[in-house]
Amino acid sequence: MGSVPFREVDVFCTDGFDGNPLAVVHDADDLTTEQMQRIANWTNFSETSFLLSPSDPVADYYVRIFTPFEELPFAGHPTLGSAHAWLEAGGRPRADRTVVQECGIGLVTLSLLSNRLAFEAPPLIRSGQTDETSRLRTLAVLGLDDDEVVNVEWIDNGPRWIGVELADPARLATLTPRAVDDDEVDIAVFCLGSNLSGVDIELRCFFSADIREDPVTGSANAGVAMYLKAHDKVEFPYVAAQGNHMGRNGRAYVSQDGDGGLWIGGDTTTRVAGDIWL
Repeated sequence: MGSVPFREVDVFCTDGFDGNPLAVVHDADDLTTEQMQRIANWTNFSETSFLLSPSDPVADYYVRIFTPFEELPFAGHPTLGSAHAWLEAGGRPRADRTVVQECGIGLVTLSLLSNRLAFEAPPLIRSGQTDETSRLRTLAVLGLDDDEVVNVEWIDNGPRWIGVELADPARLATLTPRAVDDDEVDIAVFCLGSNLSGVDIELRCFFSADIREDPVTGSANAGVAMYLKAHDKVEFPYVAAQGNHMGRNGRAYVSQDGDGGLWIGGDTTTRVAGDIWL
C-alpha cells in the first residue's frame, strides 16, 4: 500500500462549512479508473476529483471527476476546488493568475478575479427548448403546473442539466421533487430576485434517479448564466445563492468579460489536508 496527498475543499462557501465539499486526490497518475471510482464511492461526496499530469501542452493539469457512481466530463465546483488544491499544493500555472485545466470536455480556463477563483463557462452541448416529453417529465418531477413556469430549456454543458425558470421566487422554497421513473434527472430550478441580502438570483439543483439535491453547483450556475445572457434577462455581474434550503449559504459570483465570456467564481477553503492510503 502507498499514499498520495488528499484534501477536502469547501467550494462556493461564505463563512465556512456552508458551501459544497469536494474531495481531491493528488498525484493520481498511477490510479486505475476502477480505483478512482471506488474512492469516489467511498468518500460519498457529490464529486471527487483526481489530479493527473496533462496530456495537452497548454494545460497545467488534468482532472478526472467522479460522482459515487460515474465519471463526469465536467463539473463546476470540482473545477474550482481542484484548481484551489493544485495551487495550494505548490502548482505553478504557465500564465500569471490563469490556470488551464484539462478535463473530459477539453480545456477550461480559470482566473483569479477579485481574489477568488473563477472558471470560464464552457459552451453548451445542448440548448434551446426541450422536447415535450422531457418538459412534461421535468414538471412532474418538480410537481409544477404550466402556469408556475416561465421556461424549460436545455442548459447542458456536460452534466445534462435542464433549466427551469420559475415565475414566483417564493415557489422555490416549497419544491418537493419526486422520482417519476428510473431515468436520471438533472434539473436546475432558478428564479430572478431574492429576499437574501446581496443576492440577485436563487437556484436549487436536483440530480439522479433518487432526486438528490446538490448544495452549490458550478456547472448549473454556468448553464443558467448562459440562458440568462441568451434571453437578456440579467445585468452582469450578479450574485447567485444556492443551498440555503439545505442549511448552506453558498454563493456564486457571475461576471462577463469584454469579449462576452461568462465567468463563474466562488470562494474556496481547504478544510482537511493529509494523505489517503491506497
